[in-house]
Amino acid sequence: MSSSIRPWSGPSFRHRVRDWLLEGRADSARQQPGPHAQPPDPDGRHSWWKVMCLTGVDYFSTLGYQPGIAALAAGVLSPVATVVLVVVTLAGALPVYRRVAEESPHGQGSIAMLERLLTFWRGKVFVLVLLGFAATDFLITITLSAADATAHVVENPAVAHVLHGHEVVITLLLIAFLGAVFLKGFTEAVGIAVVLVGVYLALNVVVVAVGLWHVGTGPHVVGDWSRALTAEHGSPLAMVGVALLVFPKLALGLSGFETGVAVMPHVEGEPGDTEKRPVGRIKGAKKLLTTAAAIMSVFLITSSLITTWLIPQDAFEPGGEANGRALAFLAHRYLGNGFGSVYDVSTIAILWFAGASAMAGLLNLMPRYLPRYGMAPAWARAVRPMVLVFISLAFLVTWIFDADVNAQGGAYATGVLVLITSAAIAVTIAARRAGQRGWTIGFGLISAVFLYTTGDNIVARPDGVQIGACFIAGIIAVSLLSRIWRAFELRVSSVTLDPVAESFVRDVAHRRIRFIANEPDARDEAEYQDKLHQIRADNDIPSEEDLIFVEVTVRDASEFESELTVNGAVLHGRYRVLTLESSTVPNALAALLLHVRDTTGRRPHIYFEWTEGSPLSHFVRFFFFGQGEVAPVTREVLREAEADRARRPHVHVG
Repeated sequence: MSSSIRPWSGPSFRHRVRDWLLEGRADSARQQPGPHAQPPDPDGRHSWWKVMCLTGVDYFSTLGYQPGIAALAAGVLSPVATVVLVVVTLAGALPVYRRVAEESPHGQGSIAMLERLLTFWRGKVFVLVLLGFAATDFLITITLSAADATAHVVENPAVAHVLHGHEVVITLLLIAFLGAVFLKGFTEAVGIAVVLVGVYLALNVVVVAVGLWHVGTGPHVVGDWSRALTAEHGSPLAMVGVALLVFPKLALGLSGFETGVAVMPHVEGEPGDTEKRPVGRIKGAKKLLTTAAAIMSVFLITSSLITTWLIPQDAFEPGGEANGRALAFLAHRYLGNGFGSVYDVSTIAILWFAGASAMAGLLNLMPRYLPRYGMAPAWARAVRPMVLVFISLAFLVTWIFDADVNAQGGAYATGVLVLITSAAIAVTIAARRAGQRGWTIGFGLISAVFLYTTGDNIVARPDGVQIGACFIAGIIAVSLLSRIWRAFELRVSSVTLDPVAESFVRDVAHRRIRFIANEPDARDEAEYQDKLHQIRADNDIPSEEDLIFVEVTVRDASEFESELTVNGAVLHGRYRVLTLESSTVPNALAALLLHVRDTTGRRPHIYFEWTEGSPLSHFVRFFFFGQGEVAPVTREVLREAEADRARRPHVHVG
């Protein structure tokens, strides 16, 4: 008796898993939902204040840990150091990113601005380095935010006795839940962000107001602080000097600006906007950046004041009740455990969602650059495999840092500062090229401030740049391996022939189509005559057969994909020549041959001469400079592109 139930098939199950992982691979960079995705149409755009909340889940959520970090770094000088941070925010980072919004209104950010300034391989390598620091910024946002959310969980009086000592496990669970959300799908980001940010800011207003009331009604609070400040630092000038030295440790409060530019495609524009110059979107983005910076500045100063004045210094130390959760500590102390628990839940939610914003940033930032460079495996265009990669890295970082907020602060600050510094340098160069002398000087001074801050942070907290270096090394290694792996792809998105080139192809379409691959040199009559004679002799081609020269000029070999425009010309009154520009010679020739085959219905022939020299050196030349041993590579590209030998164009080498 046979069963009607078919046995489970291992390979079939693997194929289903593979299809699920790679679902939506082709255009995932555009379709990925979340704070950093590109809206598919104008209906996906929102008012600037709503989009501001997308920035806010990253920016405003730092209130969960920033006051405590400031207190640890500056002690009683924390409010003064925070004022320095606010000045740098409003007079430095804000003007820089308002200019970035003008220069890259489609959400490309400062990386794209710098990419335009540098060409060829040095530009690509520079972008990969910045991507490494951006990955550090976003990944540490996920792990640090989850770790701080865990701190709010385990320090809640209702569960503290049960959960203490399990911080790493809880943090890993939060990160895993974040990954599960992205594996399932991540939608309605704007609506969720508006609710979370609105509730969180409202609760913080209550905590800050109650804290200021206790300061105002408490005897000697401000006086005791003032005396302690004078005793430790003496004159106001000394206080400002120390605050400037301490400032780099507070750089976490500058996070969110790069995110603010990245969400620009979500900002609703004006009726007259065009894709080339979306004036309304730029205005909305500037309002977004300015309002977010103003709100955050008020909260940074007031939260620093009340936490410094009302919380004992030892409570900020690792293991202290206010460590990583200073405002939550005040919420429980002055408003009761009920309100404190509500505040904890709100803080946990926005910190977790800050990780979601960072994950969406990673998923959209990497596909924006790496596939275009040919420096990402094919599966990198799909969301789910990348989610698994980033979640695995987040697990590793959490385990290395033992889910400690303070231990990850240096790496986070390094990523933030490198991106802001690169943005400051980019707008300085842009202002100089525009002939704006005043802005050039102003942005130059801001760049100097951020260069100092970044350098000081790297010296004081080298772990940040070490992590960034690991990401950079990993990205470059994977990129180069991917580029080698994909070297023999067709790499041409379209082929267009001008009328003269079309007439050449049409003229020989009823006969045997023969092309000669020629490396242009002097382009005099003797060059073409000698080449034609050599090809006819090597391949025994009768003199009555027509041959057309094809010449490829390499402009930027570092580009991966290109569009081909083929121009035809008759040189020296007798030689028909097709000329085209591309990033690589073999791939361009293969694309032209396939295009001619498809338009004429006939398999063309192309003739080469062998190139003298080492095959290895020729491959290196092909990889980096788009040239080298052209004949075998052209044949290999054709083999990859056309599996049917009966339809593959002919390649002859003599």
